[in-house]
Order: sequence, then C-alpha cells, then structure tokens
Amino acid sequence: MTAFFRMKGWAPMRVFTTFEELEQAAGEELGASEWVTIDQARVNQFADATGDHQWIHVDRERAKDGPFGGTIAHGYLTLALVPWLGSQVFKLATPGAKLNYGVNKVRFPTPLLVGSRIRVHVKIATVTDIPAGKQLTVQHTIEIEDHDKPACVAETVVLLLPG
Repeated sequence: MTAFFRMKGWAPMRVFTTFEELEQAAGEELGASEWVTIDQARVNQFADATGDHQWIHVDRERAKDGPFGGTIAHGYLTLALVPWLGSQVFKLATPGAKLNYGVNKVRFPTPLLVGSRIRVHVKIATVTDIPAGKQLTVQHTIEIEDHDKPACVAETVVLLLPG
C-alpha cells in the first residue's frame, strides 16, 4: 500500500526513533505533505507579523495589474511553512534535544500566487556526526500544484543532541 501512496507523491508519516534509523535514511526521499491553499488572509497576517506590506503581497487591486496578475506570498512566508509542512511527512522521536541550526541554501524559483495550493517534498540529505551529537540536513521542495517549477527549495540543518 505504501508503494501506491509514494507513486501519488504522498506517503504515511515516517517516524524516526533512533539515530541509526535516521542515518539509514540518508539520501532517501520521504514523501510529500498534504496540499494546503495559500490564501490572502495568511499572507496579510504574515505581512502584519513582519511589517512587510509591499503591495505585491497585500494590495489585490494593484497586484491585478502587476507582473503576476495577482498578489503573491512572501518568499519568507513560504519558507516559514517548511517546519509545519515537513511535520506531516516525518517526525524526529529520537531522544534528546532538536535544535534548528539554520539553512544552508534557499531559493524561490517561482512566485507563489495567492490562492495556489502547495505541498512539500522531503528528502533526508545527510546525517553526520558532530562533537555534540548529530547534524541532520534535510532538503525541502515546496511544489505548487500544476506548476513545473517549485515555489521554494530549502536545505535546513537540525542539531540532534542526545539526552
């Protein structure tokens, strides 16, 4: 049954309970989250939270005549959805602390029009030993429904500290 879901792009959530399981998954595509619609209310809330009220994000009337024919989500809003979307694909149930260490590379290849549906594809890139524990690098590709290019590609880094 899992093969069917993987063919469709969706897979049951993967739960990692040990560092060994995680290391064995290095290089593995874990699957995709469910689709979510990016609506104007979410974009406006992000604009309020960040102070970025650029018209291309929040002024629907003006954006109709803009380069994309409508408002677009902030790139950083798209990036900020990575943890939530990724949590639908996998869970780190390993012992100890999990610390967001940063992002190695982020790109926004395609503007994300408000009203579009997105999902994330997750791949475990690497799991490496560090003096304090493990360093996990995860590749996230945020796909836009019915588009060839993704909205965002990001490589995140998490420190896994045994506890």
